[in-house]
Amino acid sequence: MSEPKIAAKMPAVLDLEAGDYKWCACGMSANQPFCDGSHAGSGMFPMPVKIEAPKKVALCQCKHSANKPFCDGTHSGL
Repeated sequence: MSEPKIAAKMPAVLDLEAGDYKWCACGMSANQPFCDGSHAGSGMFPMPVKIEAPKKVALCQCKHSANKPFCDGTHSGL
């Protein structure tokens, strides 16, 4: 798999607690925007995300952001 699957053309806006997360980079996870292991065999891997303190984030779901794992608005041009 050379290009990720577009999971959605809008970000996942979430209130996250402090902790470690795995952002889905392949777009195949059924648990978007987080990894569920669906990337196995694709050559793609999840991106670790460390949230230091509780905060609201906009996580990319189109998988084409230049600021992965965060949304930069790229989805609006896809």
